[in-house]
Amino acid sequence: MKNSQKYLKLLSNTFPTARKAASEIINLSANLNLPKGTEHFISDIHGEYEAFNHILKNGSGSISKKVDDELGGELTQKQKKSLCTLIYYPEEKLELIEKTEKDFYGWCKQTLLYLIRITRRMVSKYNRIKVKAAVKPEYWYIIAELLSERAEVPDKKLYYGEIIQAIIETESAKAYISEFCRLIQTLAIERLHVLGDIFDRGNGAEHVMERLIGYHSVDIEWGNHDVEWMGAACGSHACIASVIRLAVKNGNLNTIENGYGINLVPLISFAIETYANDPCEPFVMDSDNENEKYIYTKVHKAITIILLKLEGQLGKKHTEFGMANRCILENINKQNGTVTIDGKEYKLLDKNFPTLQSDNPYSLTAEEEEVMRHLEASFAQSERLQRHVEFLYNRGSTYRIYNGNLLYHGCVPFNGEGDFLSVTLDGKEVKGKALFDELEKWARIARYSKVKKARDYGKDVLYYMWACPSSPLFGKEKMATFERYFLSDESAKEERKNSYYTVYNDSEKVKMIFDEFGLDFASGHIINGHVPVKVRQGQRPVHCNGKVIIIDGGFSEVYRDVTGIAGYTLVFNSHGLKLVAHEPFVSVNDAVLNESDIHSVTEVVDTTNNRLRIADTDKGREMQELISDLKELIICYKCGILKEHQT
Repeated sequence: MKNSQKYLKLLSNTFPTARKAASEIINLSANLNLPKGTEHFISDIHGEYEAFNHILKNGSGSISKKVDDELGGELTQKQKKSLCTLIYYPEEKLELIEKTEKDFYGWCKQTLLYLIRITRRMVSKYNRIKVKAAVKPEYWYIIAELLSERAEVPDKKLYYGEIIQAIIETESAKAYISEFCRLIQTLAIERLHVLGDIFDRGNGAEHVMERLIGYHSVDIEWGNHDVEWMGAACGSHACIASVIRLAVKNGNLNTIENGYGINLVPLISFAIETYANDPCEPFVMDSDNENEKYIYTKVHKAITIILLKLEGQLGKKHTEFGMANRCILENINKQNGTVTIDGKEYKLLDKNFPTLQSDNPYSLTAEEEEVMRHLEASFAQSERLQRHVEFLYNRGSTYRIYNGNLLYHGCVPFNGEGDFLSVTLDGKEVKGKALFDELEKWARIARYSKVKKARDYGKDVLYYMWACPSSPLFGKEKMATFERYFLSDESAKEERKNSYYTVYNDSEKVKMIFDEFGLDFASGHIINGHVPVKVRQGQRPVHCNGKVIIIDGGFSEVYRDVTGIAGYTLVFNSHGLKLVAHEPFVSVNDAVLNESDIHSVTEVVDTTNNRLRIADTDKGREMQELISDLKELIICYKCGILKEHQT
């Protein structure tokens, strides 16, 4: 026997008889031949909740295509748009229609018939168990009956008609319409892959997280903005300062204060007192409220100076992090109002550093230390933030291999010679896949270790992952925070990208990555985000003949001037890979009232000669292994090696 009797005995607890084992083999064998489910890949959401939520609701345009396929010849374009809007926003749309439709119950009856047909088309690629799991229990029996209707069985026509009539008469129509719409949305995406950067920029990251927590099937490949928040939740002072600096800079304090309940009063008091007579010109906030503008301009400078000090501390403490170029404060000449960076002297745009100590420029003052202690406690006590970060740890990782594709946020770092960049962490030299694995290990230690020394190093590694040059989640030579605030020379602000972004068109180098992670170069793909694709400048998201696909298309509004679009999603279904480019989303209100959808353009990246089945997926291979194990179990039952038993 290939499997040990001990394992088979454990398996017999689930399948206690040969008949039950045989039934499961029949069930699994049938499921293997169903079409592969649809995977959606999305990255760099950056808090743009409404656009992200709409794309989940419309399945990147796949739902409107199903409506067109099923009802294209029966409904006008306006009617199809109205039906699609109902599917995306059933409660909101039903409320409007009930007020305006003269024969609301007649409309409900016809709409239910349309929704049943669309749902029936979508469930054809799923087994009954999966469909049942997607339906609320109280609706399952009726929905299952309606989905089983067949026109070729005339004897049941009256039966099905009576079900719908009873739904109308019991005033249950709105509830069933909403449930059908929710089921259609669920069936449109079997698995969602989020390739990092949920946080920062936009003001809805906490809502994105709530949506993901409630989603039926999702995994997350951490982005550098995500680990920055993970570090803040774990107590890293550098990550906390960075999170707040970005929130102030982007005018996004709502997420900090209201979304997560972080108390900024100690920081505000310190900032106003310390920088009261300082115009803080490089830090001026854009606001119509003069009082708010005054306060948060001071806060902006205060937290930035604290961050620069904490960065310098990390650079001195961990030379292996490669942060020497972030130890800038020691090179400031207060008398001349200049700073020397990489041997070049620059004039400073802001020369007022009241908390900077000449003999120890990276030391926080007692007041700054107190502010950071308050902030650390507030981040630690935010129940919602801690719950969201726990979800990031549970569903997240530095990379993922799924159905033959390699997913990560940023890059696999290369050196200038075209080999994987070697990095030292805690005395251990790692590169390639081992670098990703080592970073994930330390990220988890930062949250879960009981050993303070290990936990503290892990917290420092989380900051390294956020903004250091050899981090695969960052992938640039520096984060030019100091230069952007204090220098006018644009060349000093340049953040040169890792060599990965020049070798990803080199098939030999790309194959190195495939081999490193154990992937098949012929059939697999690398999918990542992080760097916005500058479509307006002629950049393309697809590289190396379709082997590398970068799907950061600018969900965040701040990137749209350079991307020219409002985000990409990648769709991998049984027919192959399709890249979908989205136009900007206006609002939920506009979508409901004007029945507007995101206009999306689809590009086929890769097609399969034969339609992919579940047998071709990771899940299918697991099912095939279980079939093999069950066959051995049946032999054991028949030979008397194991006894059948009733549960």
